Amino acid sequence: MEAKFMDIRNILVPLYDGGTDSALTTALLFARKFGAHISALVATGDARDVAPLAGEGLSGAMVEEMMQATEAEDRKRVLQIKAKFDAFTQKHDLRPQRPLSWDRSPDDTGLSASFDIVTGSAHDAVVWRARLADMTVVPHMSETDNARATETLHAILFDSGRPLIVAPPRIPAVVGRRLCIAWNGTAEASAALRSTLAVAQSADAVRVLVSPDYHRIGPEGERVIAYLNLHGVHADLHEFRSIDRSVGAGMLAAARAFEADMLSLGAYSHSRLRQMIIGGVTRHVLEKADLTVLMSR
Repeated sequence: MEAKFMDIRNILVPLYDGGTDSALTTALLFARKFGAHISALVATGDARDVAPLAGEGLSGAMVEEMMQATEAEDRKRVLQIKAKFDAFTQKHDLRPQRPLSWDRSPDDTGLSASFDIVTGSAHDAVVWRARLADMTVVPHMSETDNARATETLHAILFDSGRPLIVAPPRIPAVVGRRLCIAWNGTAEASAALRSTLAVAQSADAVRVLVSPDYHRIGPEGERVIAYLNLHGVHADLHEFRSIDRSVGAGMLAAARAFEADMLSLGAYSHSRLRQMIIGGVTRHVLEKADLTVLMSR
């Protein structure tokens, strides 16, 4: 069956001080695979957020000075990120477009990219754009200590309704050629499976990963194989085991043994708070994965 790649046409990439090269390269690899547009975005804080400090005993002049310093720092940061973006687009011959213009026909396979600057919270500035993106690519969590990047990652995952792609720590050479799909029967795993179909249809090899330590109530792995087959994807089934009682470590080891360059899984089947406190598969993969990861919930 011929693969159809129309599912992925707009790739959002929030840009930060760290992880820019890997995130942009990951987005470019997907864009080449699907003929998609890259929508790069920088979110800046609102300098007026420091105004409440006037109630903490600071004079109006001091608050105004802090607002000006915040704006200057943000301008400097944006200029640095824009310079990296421009160098990247020129190197890879990406056609520039105005943000949100999207004046492309379905038959237009030329690669294009846009750069936009927005002001506001991660939720308002990035998540709302992510809701009209077919995927959003963010840096690996351990790539940067930027708290804003981590906050945005979770905001996209929980409130965009669209799949999240976490770029690997190092700049990847390929993406989606050897794909592992983690399955545990949950609604989150189902959402990730559906989001992965376009990639799976173009992959050279696909493996579904299951584990008695990972599975919850829901369809078994054999049914996933049958479902993929209906979509023209031929996959095999592999059962992995936890490593030192860590399901996440066992999953990543199984993906590594398959020589996968991409892993797909449902995120936060348990609550995020529970995983932050006692650990969990999602948290382990976010922190330890050395390959491209698709997450959905």
